[in-house]
Amino acid sequence: MRGRGLVRAPEQDEDLEAVARRLGELAVPGLEAHVAYVYAPLRYAWLPHAEYLRRWGRGRREVLLVGMNPGPFGMVQTGVPFGDPTLVRDWLRIDGPVGRPDLEHPRRPVLGFRSMRPEVSGRRLWGWARSRWRNPERFFDRFFVWNYCPLAFLDAQGRNVTPDRLPRRVRGMLEAACDEALARVVEILGPRWVIGIGGYPTRRARHVLRRRRGVHIGTILHPSPASPRANRGWEGIVESQLRALGIEVP
Repeated sequence: MRGRGLVRAPEQDEDLEAVARRLGELAVPGLEAHVAYVYAPLRYAWLPHAEYLRRWGRGRREVLLVGMNPGPFGMVQTGVPFGDPTLVRDWLRIDGPVGRPDLEHPRRPVLGFRSMRPEVSGRRLWGWARSRWRNPERFFDRFFVWNYCPLAFLDAQGRNVTPDRLPRRVRGMLEAACDEALARVVEILGPRWVIGIGGYPTRRARHVLRRRRGVHIGTILHPSPASPRANRGWEGIVESQLRALGIEVP
């Protein structure tokens, strides 16, 4: 992977697309010694990702929802955070060509919008948005969804490796670039609330924004099917968490 970190300084008037382009150049020296495969959807799935930013990422927001990193059946396939292919195509109205990673695990092929495997976390998150806000225009009038880390990691068996499980030195280099990008996203969108979807992005948001006035940090339960709690009514739990923070849900 070329480059190192975010390879040039951010411009004051840049938009989310410029931030994502820089983040797509992210490279972490030594990463390959700890994970067998690195998928970078901001490169091979740039076209649908850019469409997501152009269509739904313009203007200020009340709430920024921050996920951890691309899931193997979601953003890895579509370039959209929590990007279940069906919901991305049918509800977010995004489609487009998707290439392939530089190195691909045979058990985790990138099929793009031809993928037939559902992304459970994405179906829960975007399905919840659809059920409560009905159309994406209403949801994105107040909310935006961003993934903290742009890379997906797999071990030799094709199992997902989350960023928080990387060795400290490698994780520190990765987080330096992702922290910088998150700070710029907050500057651009100007949210009152930054909500981590799960513990890891919440911790990173608290670190990045600890000195920023006027931005409140919260957390909601991750919709992963690996979470027994999320499997017992994720929508209701998350709505209770949001309302407890004072964030209105229809």
